[in-house]
Amino acid sequence: KMAFFWHGHFACRNINIYYQQLLLHIVRTHALGNFGALLREVSKSAAMLNFLNNNQNRKDHPNENFAREVMELFTMGRGTYTEYDIREAARAFTGWGSSLNGEFIFRRAQHDGGQKTFLGKTGNFTGDDIIDILLEQPATALFITRKLYRFFVDESVDDARVEWLAKRFYQGGYAIPQLLEDIFTSDWFLDKAHIGNRIKSPVELWVGLRRQLPIDPGGGATELLIQKLLGQILFFPPNVAGWPGGRSWIDSSSLLFRMRLPQLMAGSEALAIIPKSDDDEQMGRPQAAGRGLDIKIDWTSYALNFRAIAKDELLPAMKRFLLQSPGGPAASLLNQYANLSSRDAYISSTTINLMSCPEYQLC
Repeated sequence: KMAFFWHGHFACRNINIYYQQLLLHIVRTHALGNFGALLREVSKSAAMLNFLNNNQNRKDHPNENFAREVMELFTMGRGTYTEYDIREAARAFTGWGSSLNGEFIFRRAQHDGGQKTFLGKTGNFTGDDIIDILLEQPATALFITRKLYRFFVDESVDDARVEWLAKRFYQGGYAIPQLLEDIFTSDWFLDKAHIGNRIKSPVELWVGLRRQLPIDPGGGATELLIQKLLGQILFFPPNVAGWPGGRSWIDSSSLLFRMRLPQLMAGSEALAIIPKSDDDEQMGRPQAAGRGLDIKIDWTSYALNFRAIAKDELLPAMKRFLLQSPGGPAASLLNQYANLSSRDAYISSTTINLMSCPEYQLC
């Protein structure tokens, strides 16, 4: 889950699959480690350096793209630096690049070794110095903590809680496990107000379906098609800011498909929907026609989850298993559309109906 969070935080759209694999390895290695180490390794990755044009950042011809995004999106956030800071940081990052095989290279001849002033400090700074200075800013800890709070707790941020968490995160040297422990063990984490109030991202929705049902997705093509239709393709964010999340996941077409997806999985009916085209991905080629979902569900194995549950307790147990928050559709409504021919048929049909209800879209 943390690798998924950092994948969105350090959004990178690079068509070099090998570079993306290297970046994922960095994220998975440091996802539960130290944020400073993670930031430094991501900043030196071939995927990010190429995506943000730092291979074109040279002495006397600085490219400010990388320096700007490191501050705006990866560390302090907007409003905490000036355009002058961006220019000076870009000078410090000159010479940072990568080889064709994805290794970090510092091209000394292309580096601006002159004096720079950045966030009130002056020196002959390199890119590593800029990262050190960014980590010295409490604003960095606050920015990361706020984003994690929105990811794990609530889209509506409690500023007092975030400031307390961020202070401990900063004082603890950016230890990610400590921050997560502070969040998960806080007495407010399981408040009813925070349960089932976030809209699942498409990947969270699909992974949840796969973990709760014993699914054979029929190969990677089906999973990629589902990501396209839901609007979140891993390794392919819409831009450098990543996916905005929240209510942006829901519109008139995506909501209908999200709620219809369990029925499509169970029935393997033909899928007449064609994903939205993306010229960066299609590169002028025609969009492929719609296709069915070649998905198989092992309902016999799934029913074993409820083998010890009495008949009159079956529906409440299924609701607890499938829905994040209490409630959901009334038993009278669910039973109206359930297959009552056998216990296993009731379990499978009611499961699909619960997964198709609005409450299943929340976490």
